Formats: sequence, C-alpha cells, structure tokens
Amino acid sequence: MKMMINGKYVDAKNGATIDIVNSATQEHIDTVPAATEDDVNAAIEAAKEGAKTWGATPQYKRSEILFKCAEAIEKNVEELARSLSTEMGKVISEALPEVACSAQIFRGFAEMANHLYGQVMPEFQKGSETDIIFTKREPLGVVACITPFNYPVELCYHKVAASLAMGNTVIIKPASDNPLTVMKVAKLCWEAGVPGNVLQLVTGSGASIGKILSTSKDIDAISLTGSTEVGVQVAELAAKTLKHLHLELGGNDPLVIFEDADMDLAVDETVYGRLKNAGQTCCSPKRFIVHSSIAEEYTKKVIEKLKTIKTGCPLDKATELGSLINPRAAEDVKKQVEHTLSQGAKCVYGGKLYDKTYFEPTVLTGVTKDMDIAVDLEVFGPVFPIITFDTFDEAVEIANNTIYGLQGGVITKDVSKAIRAASQIRVGGIVINGSGNYRNIDQPFGGMKMSGLGREGVCCTLQEMTQVKSYIMKNIMV
Repeated sequence: MKMMINGKYVDAKNGATIDIVNSATQEHIDTVPAATEDDVNAAIEAAKEGAKTWGATPQYKRSEILFKCAEAIEKNVEELARSLSTEMGKVISEALPEVACSAQIFRGFAEMANHLYGQVMPEFQKGSETDIIFTKREPLGVVACITPFNYPVELCYHKVAASLAMGNTVIIKPASDNPLTVMKVAKLCWEAGVPGNVLQLVTGSGASIGKILSTSKDIDAISLTGSTEVGVQVAELAAKTLKHLHLELGGNDPLVIFEDADMDLAVDETVYGRLKNAGQTCCSPKRFIVHSSIAEEYTKKVIEKLKTIKTGCPLDKATELGSLINPRAAEDVKKQVEHTLSQGAKCVYGGKLYDKTYFEPTVLTGVTKDMDIAVDLEVFGPVFPIITFDTFDEAVEIANNTIYGLQGGVITKDVSKAIRAASQIRVGGIVINGSGNYRNIDQPFGGMKMSGLGREGVCCTLQEMTQVKSYIMKNIMV
C-alpha cells in the first residue's frame, strides 16, 4: 500500500519500504513506504494548506462527511476486520467490534460537534454593562495523530474523527507493524469526501517521523497513544514549540479482589480482562491484588478457567487468544517473566513462548509488593502476577505503588468498600465489580501520573482539539 499525501497515493521519495507480515504466521502480506524527511514535510505542507479551507468549512458540511465515513466503514466492516486480524493476530471476535466501534466514533464526534456551544459572559464586572463577550471554539490547525499497534483502528480514529470534526487537518502516523487496516479506513475517508489535503497518512520509522512531527513549527498539536517512554520523548521535543499535547500512555493497572468478592465474577473478570487482545491492552489488569484468605481458591479457579481457553488461528471465530504483535514482543514477555522468577516468584501455570509470537497464559504466585512486576514493570502479554494483601489499607497501598495511573478495578459485594477503594486508588478511571479493561467511547479516557496527559472521548476530545477565542463587542449596548 502507499502513503496518502496531498490527495495522492505515493511511495517514499527514495523508494524504501517496510515489510508487513501476518503476526500469527510471520508470512509476508504487503509492503508500505518508509517515509523520508521530505515525504513527511510534504504532508505537513499539504495539511497547512488544507487547514485554511477545512477550518472555514461549515460545521454541518464537515459532519455530513464524517457520517459518510461511518457508513463506508460499516459497509466494509467484515473485510476490514479480517485485515486487522490477519496483520496483528487479534482474534476475529475482537477485530469485528473494534472496526464497528470506529464507525460509532465518527458518528459520535460529528453529532457532538453539531451541538458544541460557546458561552456568553455575564454583566457582573462593573463597567462591562454595555459590552457583550461571547466565545467560540476554533480549530488548532494541524494535528499529528501518532497511533499504536494494539487497537490500531479504534484508537487512530478517536483522534482523527475528533480533529476533523472541529476543522483541523490531520497527519496520521500508524504503527509500523500493522498499518494496513488504518490505511484502508483512511482511503475510505478520502472516498467519502474528506479532502486530500485535509487527511494525510505517512508510514515508516516511529522514531524518525515522530521527531519531525514533534519539532515542526507547523504542527499545532500531537495526539499520541503509546508507551510512557515515547510519550516523554515527544513531550520534550514538542515543548520547544509549545504544541498542544494529548498523551495516552502506559499502565500497570491493578485489580483489587477483596475477601467478600463473588469468586466466579472475580475469575471471569481476571481471565477475560487480561486475555483480551492477548494482554496487549494499556488498561488491562496487570497486577492482581487478592486478599490472602481467598488467594489459594482464586488461583486454582483462574488456572481452571485458563485451561478452557482456546488458542490458535486468529481468524477462527472460536479462538479466544491470538498471537502477540511480533517475535520481539513475545521475547520481551518471556524475559519479563524470567526476571520476575529470578526475584522469587513461582510460575504455577504456563510460562512458555511458542510459534514465535504465541505466549501461554502464565500465572505467577509468590509475587511480593516490592517486585518490579508489582510496581512499574508493564507486561504486554497474558501474564497474571498474583499479589496478596491482608488489610484494606495495604491493598490501596499496593495499587498506588507505581508510576502509572491509567485504570483499575475493584471487586467486592460491599458497595461502601468499593467506593472507598475507588476514591483512594489514583487512576483516571476505575471499574467497580470488573477489571479496568473497559472503555466506552463517550467516557473521558486517560490516566494520572505517568499514564498520560488529557482525556479522550466523545464527551471531551472536541474541547482538546480546539482553542477558545473570546469575541468582545465593546460598548455595543450603548
């Protein structure tokens, strides 16, 4: 596939390409261009020009186009889902709802943009009685959307749809491992009426393209979902030009299971919360903080449930656990498990890497609250470290003992205890009687601490993609 710059499908200026492979089988699928600096700058120049007309396009016309984008996605949902499943190993039963959700996202932002109101200031200050002051939200300009591999379609178009709805132009930089489905949706957007200089898409090295976008004086905002390490690098580079930043970064999310928890619910939320997307989810539970009085029974039942999980070909509708994104990612999970074992934990189930990109569901016991995996070691794979506690305060302490604060979960039959725990655990969102692996397109999704800056969702992203301008009509009432 080719990049999308200024209304044309183009190769890299030097002809360089990147191979895209099937994550599950490692078979070659396609190639995409490896963009040069000139390619990226061409996209920036086109987006600058597009911003002049797109921002001036009436809101209803922009929304009409976004509705057409949603319709195009829905017409092609099966094909897009198969593409997504093939290139990244996401099981088809999860790929289908992700693609369908992206159509909802386009509609949601278009509808919200149609009813995003300004304000009129009151005549409270003496001397302003004859003035009228009102506000309007205006586009930021050019928004760079740097998107991850794990939910490539959904997370990309959260950024793109919100940006376009408010009159910004966008430059998409998809993940290098699996850009194809994002590119296919972008093509549908062009065909639905998004102008060629309003939506650009460049492929290639995240480090080199990210640096160009982060330092360019012509990029007004960056919306990035990725690792905390990359987010910090982007923030440092972007600070020199005071860009608007939205960063959704890493997490080591806690799932706290109290002694009175519904055991079957706790086990289901543990297993399915962690195994979704093969454990490659920022907000999936990654630390299982379990009351010591039920830890033995809980561990036994988690293992029993894991034994029923079907692994295999991601395109098989019966498959529940697919592959990791690439062999390097699988090796990283293996090393993290081995590191945790070297610190004194025990592997009581799973623990093996096979077929290059598949990793067995792995249960680790004897994990203490000071081990790396219990603090800041984010494992992007199907690994279940079980950490025990004895008191409420100890559970909260363990949950908060991390640089991250994305989401979390609390399971207990005591509603008062649940709310008290939820109020004390420092995360951007917490699920009561469920794992933190939850996202509604309307909610303000995002984290505290090193898990990011800002919030993303239909209820709030339009504000983040605009700036408020005050219009002061002085002495107009004289």
